[in-house]
Amino acid sequence: MARQERVIVIGGGIGGLAAAAALHQKGSAVTVLERAPALDPVGAAISLAPNALRALDVLGIGDEIRDLAAWQGDGGLRTPGGRWLSRSSAEAAAARFGGPLVLLPRATLVDRLAALLPPGAVRTGTPAALADPGDRARPARVSAGADELEAELVVGADGVRSRVRAALFPAHPGPVYAGFTTWRMLIPVPGAAFASHETWGRGHIWGTHPLKDGRVYAYAAATAVAGERAADDEKAELLRRYGDWHDPVPAVLAAVRPEDVLRHDVHHLAQPLPAFHSGRTVLLGDAAHAMPPTLGQGGNQAVEDAVVLAHHRADLPAYTAARLPRTTAIARRAVRVARLDMAGSRTVVAVRNTAVAALSKAGPALFLRSFDGIADWRPPYASGRQHADTP
Repeated sequence: MARQERVIVIGGGIGGLAAAAALHQKGSAVTVLERAPALDPVGAAISLAPNALRALDVLGIGDEIRDLAAWQGDGGLRTPGGRWLSRSSAEAAAARFGGPLVLLPRATLVDRLAALLPPGAVRTGTPAALADPGDRARPARVSAGADELEAELVVGADGVRSRVRAALFPAHPGPVYAGFTTWRMLIPVPGAAFASHETWGRGHIWGTHPLKDGRVYAYAAATAVAGERAADDEKAELLRRYGDWHDPVPAVLAAVRPEDVLRHDVHHLAQPLPAFHSGRTVLLGDAAHAMPPTLGQGGNQAVEDAVVLAHHRADLPAYTAARLPRTTAIARRAVRVARLDMAGSRTVVAVRNTAVAALSKAGPALFLRSFDGIADWRPPYASGRQHADTP
């Protein structure tokens, strides 16, 4: 009787858990090693486009996630004074891409992915390092504290500053600063009743989106010096930067407590990796293709990676061939969008806003166009379950 394939996943974020679930469903014995003391996701909410939802259908939880999430698309782009540059609708997005774009708390998705794994598969509080990527003749080896573990496959899902990536490709320059910082909040806002929107200013953006559970997800981004932080607290910094923007931004800020605000500088892999695998070890998610959040595709691409890896688990070069060109193209598009929405020149902003308004009058909103060639992706295999793309 053949021995069950052993898989070690380093990193218990969305990509790592999705990969573990997909490989477990293919019959592998999976262990997830997460350095944090609990599966406590960094960030407040995640936007899932139809491409990621189709991947979650493969895992068997796509319909559950659709039910728990709020549909996106009713809203559009605004100026800080409140003028609408572009309007879109959830129904138009679903019709264009064959399914909805949705938003839900990251913790909800993490919990549902973790529930797909057998008891004891996830080991938190366990920093891990790749000791040997392995090859055809020998298994890969991972150091986890005092333990050394062997596996037929190791998955590096350890984020933008991946130690697994550095071990596989030591000559790669690694992540670079994208030039802007972000703030994220997930809060109740009493009396909230407004359409989703993203607002583009000069070197600043703000987004406000109601969730299905009654809370509001808000985020902001601004050009800044790397490592710069507020002298007092980040709520005060947000008030200085966005306090005079259109409604409902002041109401959201009034509901925010300083401890509600998460701030992170944005780093990405400006130079693509030569491959997503070496020996018996693969990379996925931010470890493989960290990108700016301007398309909301970081987590979506990680979930895609997971099901494609499970499909090509016996042929890692095929995994690289399937994922490297696609994620490189999407990452480059995210960089271009970041340059557009984070523009700081008054002249450039005026031209940008005029162009966005004119393009939106001539056809689908920019919000929808940005997902062309991305949201229509389909997995290489199906779960056999049907899903309902209805509200």
